[in-house]
Amino acid sequence: MTINVEKNDSCVTLKIDGRVDTTTAPALEKEIILSTDEAQELVLDMEKVEYISSAGLRVLLSAQKKISQIGMMKLVNVSEIVMEVFEMTGFADILTIE
Repeated sequence: MTINVEKNDSCVTLKIDGRVDTTTAPALEKEIILSTDEAQELVLDMEKVEYISSAGLRVLLSAQKKISQIGMMKLVNVSEIVMEVFEMTGFADILTIE
């Protein structure tokens, strides 16, 4: 998994490429923590995410809780495969997905 960070004023966009699983979720969590310290809006571009595990879902839920205290988080360009996981787990109702 690779993460490209784009900063624009109070918005940080993380472009995630690859699998978000038990091995890579800690790196995503670390990047989200760094980004939420600097931003009021966090955008996760998931166009190139091909798989997300329960560890990845946990990171997204934690990020949603943290950023909701100071701003907002949204997911964009979610692939059909990842969207199915969000829908089956109920995350589609919890997260802001565009």
